[in-house]
Amino acid sequence: MSNNLVIVESPAKAKTIQKYLGNGYEVIASMGHVRDLPKSKLGVDTDNNFEPQYVDMKGKEDVIKELKKHAKKCEKIYLATDPDREGEAISWHIAQMLKLDMNDDNRVEFNEITKTGIQNGMSNPHKINIDLVNAQQARRILDRLVGYKLSPFLWKKVKRGLSAGRVQSVAVRIVVEREEEIKKFLPKEYWSVDAVFSASGKDFKASLVSVDEKKIDMPDGKFAQDILERLKGAEYAVTAVRKKVVKKQPSPPFITSTLQQDASRRLGFASKRTMKIAQELYEGIDIQGVGAVGLITYMRTDSLRISEEAQDSARDYIEKVYGKNYLPATPKVYKSKKNAQDAHEAIRPSIIDLTPARVKSSLNDEQYKLYKLIWERFIACQMENALLDTVSVDIESRGCMFRASGYSVKFDGFTALYTESSDSDDENKKELPPLSEGDKLVLKSLAGNQHFTQPPARYSEATLIKALEENGIGRPSTYAPTISTIISRMYVEHEGKQLKPTKLGEVITELMKEHFKNIVDYKFTAQMENNLDCIEHGEKDWIKTLDEFYKDFEDTLKKAEDAMEGKRVKVPDEETDVVCEKCGRKMVIKYGPYGKFLACPGFPECDNTKKIVQETKGSCPLCGKKILVKKSKRGRSFYGCEGYPECNFMTWNEPVEEKCPQCGSSLFRKGKKDGKLVCEKPDCGYERDIK
Repeated sequence: MSNNLVIVESPAKAKTIQKYLGNGYEVIASMGHVRDLPKSKLGVDTDNNFEPQYVDMKGKEDVIKELKKHAKKCEKIYLATDPDREGEAISWHIAQMLKLDMNDDNRVEFNEITKTGIQNGMSNPHKINIDLVNAQQARRILDRLVGYKLSPFLWKKVKRGLSAGRVQSVAVRIVVEREEEIKKFLPKEYWSVDAVFSASGKDFKASLVSVDEKKIDMPDGKFAQDILERLKGAEYAVTAVRKKVVKKQPSPPFITSTLQQDASRRLGFASKRTMKIAQELYEGIDIQGVGAVGLITYMRTDSLRISEEAQDSARDYIEKVYGKNYLPATPKVYKSKKNAQDAHEAIRPSIIDLTPARVKSSLNDEQYKLYKLIWERFIACQMENALLDTVSVDIESRGCMFRASGYSVKFDGFTALYTESSDSDDENKKELPPLSEGDKLVLKSLAGNQHFTQPPARYSEATLIKALEENGIGRPSTYAPTISTIISRMYVEHEGKQLKPTKLGEVITELMKEHFKNIVDYKFTAQMENNLDCIEHGEKDWIKTLDEFYKDFEDTLKKAEDAMEGKRVKVPDEETDVVCEKCGRKMVIKYGPYGKFLACPGFPECDNTKKIVQETKGSCPLCGKKILVKKSKRGRSFYGCEGYPECNFMTWNEPVEEKCPQCGSSLFRKGKKDGKLVCEKPDCGYERDIK
């Protein structure tokens, strides 16, 4: 019989911890939450200090039975759920369910699931932190009050099945308002005059920056044409060369938001997918030659703190593999933002010597890619700065000054291992030939080029997370579920990698802005997050905080119901050019449990429906028919022949308009950045790098 019982959330975590604790301990999983507010009703007594009515979760009967059975046999019970608010609340619920003494030191936390991390956690048991629990309770009750009070209002005034949420409604507003900016945007024409010069046998580009010592403004092509006329037959000389050495510092280690952003940009992972994979890496994976071990520290964190032990390990590795030149004189320290939960560390590999190459054979492809990203970012953050030799050159002729700039790498520093995800987009990443003041240059080409100002870009998952974080909306644990919710509720949809509001999302946002201003107000929502942080730190009373919110919310809801008495908002369907073959009407876009589909607007007289087909610019290399964008069961886009199942061609590579110079078949883009164009026609084999 085991004398000690350790309760965690997941079987994977239980397996890893059991390995290190050994005999005398039994580790079992609660499978996440065991108690929550009831689904069928509000479950909060708003007249009695917001007392929550917690119930055993449906489907957890067998788990609860097992927990109680094992608890009876053990002398000591340790609650080892995740080290955050939600984990603290799960431990609190389990303690209540098992009738444990709330003053007992039975709560343990593991920042990393390694031998050292587990030993440290088990050596420092403490009481359940009731402030953390209350902060989680306050968040849960706030979200329940908003969801269960606002959703019925939306059902009555718009349509059934809608939901509103405290954080999700603001996230939708951010996406909607960006779309409004794009629609209102009026492009402005402007021109540039660009030259290609040659020196020492190397060509380089330069652009006109001033004329007669005045900064240029070219709103149309006339000015550009005048410049071209002025410079006919001109000779060009270098009039100034400015050189300096610029230090480029590595980015800090990942926190939750930056991990989600970089995984989106580099790997194409949705935030929900990133967190699922990170959870697996944290909880433990059976590594060949090592056994079950957690590969990364806890992944829900906004702290940039790094333990001294981890810093020392990283520095030892850097010196051993890269040499002393790559090792800073003192460890690099990064400052966390205000209100960060500094009890946690940044996201880092738990064991530095478990390099991506060493663990690759034990991980699936997604786990390997994310672990490699985390490992390299962490090691790089402790490496020496990169040094860049930058140069800016002025070139003049007949009162017209052109400027060229570029840089070369003097010392690669941390970039020997890791480059920023935006580095490849740097237009100035070019080397200039050796140039000196007075040098005469050969003009290879000179042209006036028309441009138009561009509207702001739609949000991607990465940039939306950044916007939420910058506005103080949500916390590390909320970013992924918030984005997942607004997409599943069909308020926002993916268009490629970008997020676009649906008609429904626009209508709901307008209604919320009109009648529930605070709920979708950025500053109000951010202040509520600050209040929750204050509750966590014991600086605010959770019941008083809820009361202050609810009084105003209840009054706002009553006013909205009065203002909308007898009114209903109709959500217009988006009309398409697809004609219903049964009745001739133009079909409209509808939303169902599995996403968008085409439906005849003549329902119920005509009940015709169709799948929405998204065509590409390419054609099938096997049969020549169109290639369509399709979705895997996991929501990942792939490309397949419209002639399926007669033709079973499919690929993960994106078809492009360009044709193969060898066989004339469509080419496909392989790789996200710095990839290749490849021909997928059997026996062709053509491929080339993307320039």
